[in-house]
Amino acid sequence: MIRIKKYAAIDIGSNAMRLLVTNIVEQDGKEPQFNKNALVRVPIRLGQDSFTVGEISQENIERMIDAMKAFFLLMKVHKVEKYMAFATSAMREANNAYEVVDIINKEAKIKIEIIDGKKEAAIIASTDLHHLLKSDKTYLYVDVGGGSTEFSLFSDGKIIISKSFKAGTVRLLNRMVSDVVWQEMENWIKQNTQDYDEVTLIGSGGNINKLFKMSGKMQDKPLSFIYLNSQYAMLNSLTYNQRISDLGLNPDRADVIIPATQIYLNAMKWSGARNIYVPKIGLSDGIVKAMYYGKI
Repeated sequence: MIRIKKYAAIDIGSNAMRLLVTNIVEQDGKEPQFNKNALVRVPIRLGQDSFTVGEISQENIERMIDAMKAFFLLMKVHKVEKYMAFATSAMREANNAYEVVDIINKEAKIKIEIIDGKKEAAIIASTDLHHLLKSDKTYLYVDVGGGSTEFSLFSDGKIIISKSFKAGTVRLLNRMVSDVVWQEMENWIKQNTQDYDEVTLIGSGGNINKLFKMSGKMQDKPLSFIYLNSQYAMLNSLTYNQRISDLGLNPDRADVIIPATQIYLNAMKWSGARNIYVPKIGLSDGIVKAMYYGKI
């Protein structure tokens, strides 16, 4: 007998906000299946406010309220039985974050929890990667967001260590990532991967998903360092407007895709990885699975 549950996750990031609705298919004697039912992305760049002025602007508070009202109605239409809404880097650093949380709870009836980088990394790491993780291999999972980047090292099918760094695409665009942060990332990756003969990257985030889609590859095939480096050079050779007109990138993707690619390339270089797999998973998927398994 099959039972279907509907869970939703709201990810309030530094570059965009997302609502993911997932069908969880339960069947006796089998592992539950997590099937994406709907994904809605709203490009409200909260990090531009938070990282440069220190608080969320009134304009973006209004946009957030409208977006959350829409998310609430979409969850109602989909008959979602359980949801969680998590805010990450931009809201963590906004002086008026908890005021915004209260306003949205009152206006849109959605409760938001602001999570720290450690919890964010742990939730992302809880995504179901068993179809990718081979027990005899080592993987560095890299999730690049607008405000931060989360790293998780897996070996023998188990998570070894996770770390969050304040180096995201919106920060990089605003020249707010110091050489010290880059050095800390490099040291952490090298230190934690040096004992492994071979490391493969797993990438998540909207930018690497877009790069993978542009490659035209099958889902189970990785992108090589050489390919990613050539794409980085190509993207840098185009103007912002050309990336929109020639490549069909969304305006809020056409600028952040370059610093995102830079982070993935550096992670590959510092870990010695030659390939990166892109399974199209992220914080939203992790929230759903962590909810289902009672981890949050």
